[in-house]
Amino acid sequence: MELQTKLESIIPAYRERVRILVKERGNVKVDEVTIAQVYGGMRGMKSLVTDISFVDPDEGIRFRGHTIPETLAMLPKPPNSEVPYVGGLYYLFLVGEVPSENDALEVEKEWQVRSHIPDYVFNVLRSMPVGSHPMMLFSQAILALQHESLFAKRYQEGMTKDEYWIPMLEDSLNLTAKLPTIAAFIYSLKYKDGTFKAPNPDLDWGANFAYMMGVDTQEYRDLSRLYFLLHSDHESGNASAHTTHLAASTLSDIYYAFSAGVNSLAGPLHGLANQECLRWLIGVRDSFGGIPDREQVRQYAWETLNKGQVIPGYGHAVLRKPDPRFTAQFEYAVKHFPEDELFQIARLVNEVVPDVLLEQGKAKNPWPNVDAISGTLQQHYGVREFDFYTVMFGVGRALGVTSNAVWARALGQPLERPKSLTTAMLEECCK
Repeated sequence: MELQTKLESIIPAYRERVRILVKERGNVKVDEVTIAQVYGGMRGMKSLVTDISFVDPDEGIRFRGHTIPETLAMLPKPPNSEVPYVGGLYYLFLVGEVPSENDALEVEKEWQVRSHIPDYVFNVLRSMPVGSHPMMLFSQAILALQHESLFAKRYQEGMTKDEYWIPMLEDSLNLTAKLPTIAAFIYSLKYKDGTFKAPNPDLDWGANFAYMMGVDTQEYRDLSRLYFLLHSDHESGNASAHTTHLAASTLSDIYYAFSAGVNSLAGPLHGLANQECLRWLIGVRDSFGGIPDREQVRQYAWETLNKGQVIPGYGHAVLRKPDPRFTAQFEYAVKHFPEDELFQIARLVNEVVPDVLLEQGKAKNPWPNVDAISGTLQQHYGVREFDFYTVMFGVGRALGVTSNAVWARALGQPLERPKSLTTAMLEECCK
């Protein structure tokens, strides 16, 4: 596999960089920890390493140093498409180099040949109670695939630590190859008549998802690629990425680790935020019987805040500007369906709400984030089931966390084990 060969050529140099940092520069201080951080969910604490993405306060997420607009412009695109192959992004994540069209297509071909899902996985999903949340089904399917783990088999057979990354790469390619099919199957099982369209071997990873979902138009193919690209990675400190890293640091395989990460993604403060944003927009529409005017949006926003609630989709812990992931989706909607009623409301909310939040005085960064509009786009193309949106988020997020997991194994990152303190110890520190 050319991808493995390429990684074999660059991993030794990275290992040497890490060796020098740990052995020769290990006493250099990176950050100071405050009591507010200890009690505040470790927010802003510099304690993880990833070369794959970084949240720049002024530019938004950077993938291997490249902004969202740069990434979308430089990655290879399928014929007659405006959004790149997802396989090209995966190559960028793993190798750190901008892929050629052949590089992107190699990843796409690897996914195609690895996309088969054992029948027992589908049987597990069919056996779950009616009414099961799609995120539980998604996590369960990933966990069921653990039986296929090459890392687990190779570890039992015996291998050196320097080899750990190779079966982790194999498992990561196998897992990511299957996720669009698993997600589309869950959608069919939950919301349709259970009839499932098998993957089309002539389509790329992102387009195949649209095909299996039954929304097989060029626009939705491009939107699927865009959705997965934008939701792929967000540093290593977010809950789903950190949970995956933590579980994998025990030398669990990627199936155990990503299932754990998906369970974190299912929380209302993380992945479920996208459906809360859409629900709020629909509440605006229903309250005014259609598209409101600016003053009505302002009134509705203040009513939400005065109830002690937040306006979902607005505000970001790091960014000082609108999230470029929001902007990319917003521009897609402007191009393809500017007259859509719900999009017009989302557009109006974007013009009004940041000023309301600034007037309230609690939000330092009142700009829209990726969740503020993603559900609106799905609604336009007929994917209206709120509970399913986080499953799509999970399909995209797998790209980043599996790439990070491969590199964590390649660089020998250890078991994660932070030290805890008692409240009395912290009080003593303050004396």
